[in-house]
Amino acid sequence: MSALEDTRLAFIGAGVMGEAMIKGLLSQHLVLPEMIVASDPRPERGVELSERYGISATTDNVAAAREGQVVVLSIKPQVLTPVLAQLRGHIRNEALVLSIIAGARIETIARGLDHRKIVRVMPNTPAQIGQGMSVWMCTSEVEPRQREQAQMMLRALGEEIAVDDEDYLDMATALSGTGPAYVFLFMEALIDAGVHLGFSRRVAQQLVLQTLQGSVAYARQSNLHPAELRNQVTSPGGTSAEALYQLEKGGLRTVLSRAIWAAYQKSRYLGGLNNE
Repeated sequence: MSALEDTRLAFIGAGVMGEAMIKGLLSQHLVLPEMIVASDPRPERGVELSERYGISATTDNVAAAREGQVVVLSIKPQVLTPVLAQLRGHIRNEALVLSIIAGARIETIARGLDHRKIVRVMPNTPAQIGQGMSVWMCTSEVEPRQREQAQMMLRALGEEIAVDDEDYLDMATALSGTGPAYVFLFMEALIDAGVHLGFSRRVAQQLVLQTLQGSVAYARQSNLHPAELRNQVTSPGGTSAEALYQLEKGGLRTVLSRAIWAAYQKSRYLGGLNNE
């Protein structure tokens, strides 16, 4: 029996990540459409989701939250404070609140809702195709069955890792949460370099996308350290050695490390603002 069977889910905010979770749960048959209600301020968005997935939709956050045994907060950080105030006192005492709001700390949510059964998640955008990486933690008030429910919901988005310190969520924001942006920039740079060499943009993009996809799949399958994999394709005095020398000379590792540290500091700063 699924931990989510006969569990009513309420999504407060029905944007990209909210829809990704709904799609994942339904495609894996973890919950029936009639057990999901989604709230969004735009009526047309509700109609769109109802037609696409067969779920219920509303523009009333409070009405949706009252129904939920699991209440998913998938709103934008900018509207966090007014939405928490709106929902305060309207969430069932036994309900689980699962937040995927970037930068919103557990204590901020708990204080705003006057509710302690909370799971905070840092997902990333590949969750939209079931290939995401989610890092999460929960309060001590969350029951074992609710932990199982949260884990099941996140596995519908891809892979998940549970942590026991909220600072790891800020670290995950900088590494896996923001990580797709680094990959896309690297991808764009490789494609542009291919065009500079003389390939058409279409061919350069195909070469780069398949090379990245194949490299990741090979790394997973081999279970080797990235340094070992790099050595496999680096012949002494060869083209890879020359290219890698230029990347190291240009400070690629240092720039990446600084970028990730800056993202981590920014995540902590934004969390502090939301906590005020």
